[in-house]
Amino acid sequence: MSIRVLKPGLLSTIQDGGRRGHAAFGVGHAGAMDDVALRLANVLAGNPPDAAALEFGLLGPVLQFESAATVALCGAAVDARLDGNAAASWRALRVEAGSTLDCSRIPRGAYACLAFAGGVRAPDVLGSMASDVNAGLGPHPLRSGDRIELGVAHAQVDTPRRSRNELAWTLDPRPWFDPDPERPIRVVRGSHLDALDGPSRAALFEQAFHVSAESNRVGLRLDGPRLALAAPLELASEPVARGMLQLPPGGQPIALMAEHPTTGGYPRIAQVAAIDLPRLAQRPPGAAVRFEEIGIDEAQTRYLERERELARLCETINMRLAR
Repeated sequence: MSIRVLKPGLLSTIQDGGRRGHAAFGVGHAGAMDDVALRLANVLAGNPPDAAALEFGLLGPVLQFESAATVALCGAAVDARLDGNAAASWRALRVEAGSTLDCSRIPRGAYACLAFAGGVRAPDVLGSMASDVNAGLGPHPLRSGDRIELGVAHAQVDTPRRSRNELAWTLDPRPWFDPDPERPIRVVRGSHLDALDGPSRAALFEQAFHVSAESNRVGLRLDGPRLALAAPLELASEPVARGMLQLPPGGQPIALMAEHPTTGGYPRIAQVAAIDLPRLAQRPPGAAVRFEEIGIDEAQTRYLERERELARLCETINMRLAR
């Protein structure tokens, strides 16, 4: 089973749950920018949550299905068209052989995940099929004429249908997709927050930044007030994590994202709370970003609550698919 790429879109890559356990050797995690969207799309398609799927950003691909398949699209608000007709997101969708799915327009948000029943077949590199464009690992980004090979579906997505293509129920995206720039991104203080001078500490939490057009899967560059240190720092490179807010010499912060390096030597002024990483990933170039400081206990509690709610939802979906 395969799908032909008519137009690749932008930032269109194969992603799964990412590469784990190799950071000590300088190999990053990669994986989806919005991991919640990946997990929900996969479960709707009858796959394990971390199965390989197609992620795309800002401009989606146009795909022609050479065989029938069941798909699910989650994440950014995509104006998807199946053979010219509107195709809903956040639900399973049956696509017949010969049909064309156009995901090129994304009016809200930045990244979406398109999962296929059976998952995507791609070479396994260090335990993952994820594409790490920056490191040159995994499948290359989509190109016109490529074929996406699909695996064998292990679950039958066969619930009552509201139309020939769409299944009868859908998820409410509001708990899982929030690109509202007015809602601040929550962060916990970094080890060098107090090294900022007074005006810079105030600006970090009181003024808005904007996502730079130079942003990518490695990190979101943030334009806005120039932040400065109270005194120069001599720092050795240390391990860094996704969501780390670093301050380069130019004074414009960088939020590390899915393809971040494993170490870094810039001051670490804050860490985006894990629960807000998908929200930050969904801010397109030009979107405003405001930060709000919270304690590490609150960050951990909110993350665990989100994970429990997501696990319950995935279990409910699996039960409905098994009927």
